[in-house]
Amino acid sequence: MPQELNVNGKMHTVDVDPNTPLLWVIREQVGLTGTKYGCGVAQCGSCTVMVDGKAVRSCAYPVSAVGKQKIQTIEGLATDGKLTKLQQAWIDHQVPQCGYCQSGMLMAVTDLLKNNPKPTDADIDAAITNICRCGSFQQVRAAVHSVAKG
Repeated sequence: MPQELNVNGKMHTVDVDPNTPLLWVIREQVGLTGTKYGCGVAQCGSCTVMVDGKAVRSCAYPVSAVGKQKIQTIEGLATDGKLTKLQQAWIDHQVPQCGYCQSGMLMAVTDLLKNNPKPTDADIDAAITNICRCGSFQQVRAAVHSVAKG
């Protein structure tokens, strides 16, 4: 049965098994590939997207759970090509190394800052459980703090 999804403010009709992970619907039916597959068991966070403003691990989130909720992917953060302050801070603080985890990391930090606009290092460490094999966690904290100040 077809399902309507609101992804980054655009409606998409998808016809997939209701148990299909949202990650694969976003990548393969909607065609947005910024959301990455990492582990498939909701541990690494590479697949993090926002569902109704809350960060979720889309590899373990069935498309049937979305309903009428709005989905935001990494492609939906910038507006008319203008980066968010957080995205610009990511560049300014040279956060990405290999870059694979970064779209999920940005989505998780977006959620953190929405709920805690002035997080401490401990807040960041507790909230951001995304895994970065390159180890750019110091740069992540610096970028978050630079946005939290302004």
